[in-house]
Amino acid sequence: MTFEYSQWDHKLAQQLLKQQGLMSLFNFLLVKTSGDVEKALKMLEKLSEEMGLFNPEDIERLKKELLDQEIVRDVGGRLSLTSKGEQQIRESALDMIFSSLKSDVAGFHSIPNEGVGMDTLAESRAYEFGDSFEKIDFQTSLNNSFKRNGLGEFSLTENDLAVYETEHITSCATVIMVDISHSMILYGEDRITPAKNVALAMSGLIKRKYPKDSLNVIVFGDEAVEIPLEKLPYITVGPYHTNTKAGLEMASEILRKKKNVNKQIFMITDGKPSCVTLGGRLYKNPFGLDPRIVNMTLNEAADCKRKKITISTFMVAQDPHLVQFVEELTEINRGRAYYSDLDNLGKYMLVDFIKNRRKRFS
Repeated sequence: MTFEYSQWDHKLAQQLLKQQGLMSLFNFLLVKTSGDVEKALKMLEKLSEEMGLFNPEDIERLKKELLDQEIVRDVGGRLSLTSKGEQQIRESALDMIFSSLKSDVAGFHSIPNEGVGMDTLAESRAYEFGDSFEKIDFQTSLNNSFKRNGLGEFSLTENDLAVYETEHITSCATVIMVDISHSMILYGEDRITPAKNVALAMSGLIKRKYPKDSLNVIVFGDEAVEIPLEKLPYITVGPYHTNTKAGLEMASEILRKKKNVNKQIFMITDGKPSCVTLGGRLYKNPFGLDPRIVNMTLNEAADCKRKKITISTFMVAQDPHLVQFVEELTEINRGRAYYSDLDNLGKYMLVDFIKNRRKRFS
């Protein structure tokens, strides 16, 4: 059984169309329809008929472009995504989220050759023996000289020298956990589409900028299931409870086998665990926060901490009792929690990933 949420954000459609064109809007609809090309095209046709955002001829040109570029293929009279199309969805999600961020927060530039993994920071410090001369902050060094001698006489000593701080970009192993329980579409709010968009953007970022990093994806409802990256656009919400413990347990086991320096879990959820597996059977309680379920989930978060795995929780709901649970989980794991609206979910998640995969080097 699947559930489909039908509310449409007209302003978002106009924004996508204005900023990045019809292809970007089509990619967004593919996420919303769980990778169903035919449904996405029908939604475009409906938008053309009812809202006049573009002409019907534009859709025909889009179809031809999709086939010519091998983004979709004809299978028995129905269009379906190719592997190239699945990759394009990830890239489009990443571009959509980054376009809303300030360039000085999340900008990056790729280079064709490998380096030592160090970024120069704006801050500087006093020169120490062994520091590279390439890192000298000449402006601060000259200011130090002028402060010592005044403007009448210039001399530069070792004590005047300052160098830029640097930070080392460490390797990461990341597991993205996406909640696919029924609550992700309840109460008139589509939470699963933004969650998928963010997961797609995160995977696009890692594949584009950090190709040697490790990335795994888990969906969790009554149970936790690891899915291949290419299946991410196709996930749907089901009539499931929320087995957060099973998701954390599987993520922890995946990360245990990784040799990366940093290990982290990014969990997108409404925050309410409502079931656990006991003796091979599902113990569930959808009403409130069941102490047995909560305690077993918190124990799993504590186990992650012992294994030096950080959990970043991205909440798509802000009910006080759910926030209290997430705060407790975060405190036990010494992780991070973000209580954002759906529009800012991607911003918080991607900036957090970039910021916290770095550590001070010198």
